[in-house]
Amino acid sequence: MEQRTLLALMVFSSLIVLAETVDQKPDIEIYSLHVDCKVTSRFAHTVITSKIVNRANESREATFEVELPKTAFITNFSMSMDGEVYPGIIKEKAAAQNEYDTAVSQGQSAGLVKITDRKLEQFHMSVSVAAASKVTFELTYEELLRRRLGKYELLIKVQPKQLVKHFQIDVHIFEPQGIHFLETDSTFMTNELTEALTKVQNETKAHILFKPTLDQQKKNSELDETLLNGDFVVRYEVKREATAGDIQIVNGYFVHYFAPQEMPVFPKNVVFVIDRSGSMTGRKIEQTRDALLKILQDLRPEDHFTFITFNNKVVEWKSSLLPATEENVASAAALVQTLTARGGTDISGALLAAVAALRRAQQLPQHSVSMIILLTDGQPTSGERNVEVIQENVQKAINGKYALFCLGFGFDVSYKFLEKMALSNGGIARRIYENADAALQLQGFYQEVATPTLMQIEMQYPENSIEGLTKNNFKLFFEGSEITVSGKISNELDLLPVEIKAQSHMSNLTLKEEANVKEKEQVFQNQRYIFGNFIERLWAYLSIQQLLEEAISAQEEDQKALEAQALDLSLRYSFVTPLTSMVVTKPQQQEELANKPTEADNEKPSSLPAGGSRRGKGGSSLAQRRPELQTGRNRKMFSTVSRLRDAVRAQPIANEHPQLLLQLPRQNETICLNIYERAQASVHLLSDPEQGLSVTGKLGDGTNHFVQFDINYVNPPVQIHVYTHAILLSHDNRNSWLSWTKSASSTIQGLSVSVEKEKSVTASLPGMVTVKISLVRFPDDFLGLYFLNTDHFSDQVTGVLGQFYSKAQFGSDSNNDQRAVEKLLRVSGSEHKVSRLYKKDYRLESVSEPVSCWSIDLTP
Repeated sequence: MEQRTLLALMVFSSLIVLAETVDQKPDIEIYSLHVDCKVTSRFAHTVITSKIVNRANESREATFEVELPKTAFITNFSMSMDGEVYPGIIKEKAAAQNEYDTAVSQGQSAGLVKITDRKLEQFHMSVSVAAASKVTFELTYEELLRRRLGKYELLIKVQPKQLVKHFQIDVHIFEPQGIHFLETDSTFMTNELTEALTKVQNETKAHILFKPTLDQQKKNSELDETLLNGDFVVRYEVKREATAGDIQIVNGYFVHYFAPQEMPVFPKNVVFVIDRSGSMTGRKIEQTRDALLKILQDLRPEDHFTFITFNNKVVEWKSSLLPATEENVASAAALVQTLTARGGTDISGALLAAVAALRRAQQLPQHSVSMIILLTDGQPTSGERNVEVIQENVQKAINGKYALFCLGFGFDVSYKFLEKMALSNGGIARRIYENADAALQLQGFYQEVATPTLMQIEMQYPENSIEGLTKNNFKLFFEGSEITVSGKISNELDLLPVEIKAQSHMSNLTLKEEANVKEKEQVFQNQRYIFGNFIERLWAYLSIQQLLEEAISAQEEDQKALEAQALDLSLRYSFVTPLTSMVVTKPQQQEELANKPTEADNEKPSSLPAGGSRRGKGGSSLAQRRPELQTGRNRKMFSTVSRLRDAVRAQPIANEHPQLLLQLPRQNETICLNIYERAQASVHLLSDPEQGLSVTGKLGDGTNHFVQFDINYVNPPVQIHVYTHAILLSHDNRNSWLSWTKSASSTIQGLSVSVEKEKSVTASLPGMVTVKISLVRFPDDFLGLYFLNTDHFSDQVTGVLGQFYSKAQFGSDSNNDQRAVEKLLRVSGSEHKVSRLYKKDYRLESVSEPVSCWSIDLTP
């Protein structure tokens, strides 16, 4: 009988689990485990390499599990066995699922990555290892370390439950600002293990090495039990000067860190909105009471506060906000100790009451910060229950004047609902996990927002010299945190000027700084353990996170464009994000899929009303959605003449996915083309060297089901990438996005690109062929491609479509009768018998009447 053992190594809260032993001596032995962590200017690049051998005389399963931070993005994974390397390939999530097995294609998670803790998510991979064989796993992930309460922290949880011959943790830190302090701590360290720990530090660099021998790992010399069971922590802070922050530059990308010190703290006006519904009964309400009692002690005398408690009824503790005097704090503590839980959940009424309390508050400090902190564990069951109406009403009531922070206690709450409401109102959301330390989680969150020192922060850079600037306007800055802005320097600058404007408690603040680009670039030269383009990857990481966050609270018309930008960056920089997946092909061609879960995924199914039924794209069956596929690919292309005549007379309804309609030059004939190819295949559709134009397309999961077209122009050098969710224009290494939800136009060196809202995008140059792509939303999203002014095509045009414009001719013996149902078409030296059909023409404003065309099937 097999017995599992666990090896856990948590790097920045990361955990590595490798298992399989038989009896007391493991058959599956971890003979080497190396965690290599490089932290360069807060950006952490972690590589975990585990080597395993099967010492049994038969196959055994080895399991590799890594718990990494929720804020990290996996960038690479590989598995090596018997001289073969099995890499993970990062793709768009929809494309990856199409390639996966039936369960995944139906929307079920493969389970390679799942949330396991309030800070962690787990990557899991297992593989069968032959007798006496070895396997090597390697996982890489990256993240930007966030400063919280004045420090950065690397937590390594060590719990192997097995002795490892070559066990090593390397942490390299390089901070050009200088390292202010660095410390290590551990819950399992003994005198012998201390000898395995070394720390080397100078002004800007540090190297921490933990490399215990087998003897040092043992509890005693007689038993093969490990001492490594607990937390290993590295904490550090950087040096800071009273300037406009620190700017670092590598390969044309910059990052700017800003964390002013010793600033006066704004007084706060806080309304605590506390759920006391029946679901809070027991441990939750007890932990809430404990946390609130400690939070009350942390209020400053200049702060003002009040409590609103709610179940199906909303109860205000006082009619107005009170100053945080000893007497008022003691009175509030007495209220907190009497909190009991019963009844329903009127979230809407409670929040609107909190806004009203701040509006009518009098004698508040003139320069102060007002905020609402909501704690709830459930969904709205009383009062207004429609979450979209609640979100809209709360945002309208707050009107940008106050910050709303939403804390969701446990997993019955809809985190997505709370997150959108918080982000729409200048705050953040956080889930409180129902652990023994829930009260500490609540206190920790309050400490992060307890000391606002700046308001309305604007980080200003030269507009004409910076591209892809990340978020540079911030509503609040809290002591102990840090503002990070990144971008690309587009022009050759000797000096990068920065100006920061903000409101402090005492006055308006303006800070200016100039960074010498060449000097800053030189800082990172010849650093042997610095991974090269880290600031560019930091920029991409930060951009993706901010785009996804912005999309949560954006209107539907902007959401798709934001997600499209995030997807493009995720694919370009190989990040596993909520929009991408990693496909891992194991031996025997088995596939596994790794998705990036979000906090909203980690809860029970929601029953929240959201303004009507929830429509999914896949509501109908495949046969209903794609009638042209019902008969399969093996259907005969041609039928009898009599049946075709009957079809023409009946004027049949056209297929839902349009065939490609081609108007042949100098011929009054239209071709309708079926293209058969595997899903996600890229098809070379057209190339005309004289026009300097080429077009490729990507198919979805059905005939003619195009989901992407790429249009490339030589002069001007422009690429137009048309997706079903947005349009991307690329020119001179600059990207700009156009949304389908708005009519818009753009002109680049004479090339006109215009979008008609939710209908089409047209690209045209004088004296050239016009390219038009139509968007169709039913039965599911797809694109139609058409060419206008086709007489401009040259005789050199090629491609699946291009050949019809230069080398297509109806046979001389074909019937010229307009009522004919069959003809002979010669294309590129081949003859095709074509049939007259009636198809929808999505170029037309009205698609109610099908058009006559000659149908041909092709497989590229």
